[in-house]
Amino acid sequence: MTREIIQTDSAPQAIGTYSQAVKTGSTVYLSGQIPLHPGSMELVDGDMAEQIRRVFDNLAAVAAAAGGSLADVVKLNIYLTDLSHFALVNEIMATRFQPPYPARAAVGVASLPKGAQVEMDAVMVLGG
Repeated sequence: MTREIIQTDSAPQAIGTYSQAVKTGSTVYLSGQIPLHPGSMELVDGDMAEQIRRVFDNLAAVAAAAGGSLADVVKLNIYLTDLSHFALVNEIMATRFQPPYPARAAVGVASLPKGAQVEMDAVMVLGG
């Protein structure tokens, strides 16, 4: 099995011992993204909607670096420190994805890196 490490300056750099994404065959595993600005590596200022949009932007940048887009995502995992934002995630997700939507999980968590309120990771299949 050949593994290709995906890296782009258009998304935040890894803040730990992981790669932005790993591609094996036509499957790409995108690491969790929090609402960091790629250049400053600081959390975005703004409301929860802005944070969710930044996470989708970061995932889209990594997907593009791997040769795909959010349209190629088959599984999306969402981690929220406050599940009351679930409806807002759905609203914004509907602007970034078209039916048929990917499989998805939404999980309430106690905390996330750097004090973020939302994190998402994904699995993408290219050429499907």
